[in-house]
Amino acid sequence: MHDALSILPPRLRDSRSARSVGVQPLLLHANHHHNPFPFFCVDSAFSEDQCAVLEALFLRTNDWQHRDGAFYRCSLCDVTKTIPASFQAEILARMREITRLPLVDRVDVTAQRMLPGHVIGIHSDRPLLGYEIARLVVQLNQEWQPDHGGVLELFSSPEGKAVFSVDPEYNTAFGFTLHADSYHGVTEVTQPRQTVVFNFWHIANTPELAAYVQALFANLHFSELPAALDPVASSAESILPEDTTFRAGTAAVALHRLGYDEATIVTGYRHSAGLADCDTGDTETDAAVLLADWMAYLYRDSFDLAHWNILRNKLNRVEKFTRLQPAWQLCLPE
Repeated sequence: MHDALSILPPRLRDSRSARSVGVQPLLLHANHHHNPFPFFCVDSAFSEDQCAVLEALFLRTNDWQHRDGAFYRCSLCDVTKTIPASFQAEILARMREITRLPLVDRVDVTAQRMLPGHVIGIHSDRPLLGYEIARLVVQLNQEWQPDHGGVLELFSSPEGKAVFSVDPEYNTAFGFTLHADSYHGVTEVTQPRQTVVFNFWHIANTPELAAYVQALFANLHFSELPAALDPVASSAESILPEDTTFRAGTAAVALHRLGYDEATIVTGYRHSAGLADCDTGDTETDAAVLLADWMAYLYRDSFDLAHWNILRNKLNRVEKFTRLQPAWQLCLPE
């Protein structure tokens, strides 16, 4: 596979091959917004050289995946390996500064092409288990005009009207943290629209964590839980929503498979169901219950920064017990 410099037109390639595209200032003067959800915009996001590298990605004619559903119509291509490592590192460093998030040393990059008639419906891209936490969307549409469409719209809810609009003007960038309410969509285009999307992962929601949690809950069967839990679970199921009791049962399975006793499993179920606070007075029991509850939450829902910060604060400076070490290191990395 050729790198991005090698597919530039000769005139541009010759003038740029001797220097890195990743060491020049980029993403300066981010303009932060908080409605309908936190995001930032940057005008003149990249240098001319950097824009040329990104535009060259669209000269590729293979490896495009075409999406043609009623909700999501566009073409995508994974271009991570074609972007110089120094360029990726510079963007990652700036995203850490701008978002103030602990991002891992991983960047996945996708080229997105929309053709006339393509549209992207309203969605939130909430960060499921092992998913990215932040995105940077770079527009590469020279001479864009309002009637070309392709406007990025932000919403307070999937049923409401657009609260904020971001025109896909050349060399502008839009960045945001993914969460359950980060609703957005793209209006139908009448002219081709070129976008490069950079994806970033939080240190506590990595693909490695996803693999661990999925293995922990593989072949999930509540029948493996001890009989001592039966009356507690039956009572809870009679008064609580199914989602709540399923999550509580999942947390109980985690504790069972981690080797904890019946009393700890029952305590974990009651905590996850909201029937009791986790305050047994035993440090390891409380830590195990909190971690099991968090992993059950991730398994059933999505990564939530506020929830994770609460967990981190509760377990800050607590001893990392041996049987919890793998989960602890993935859920609460130092």
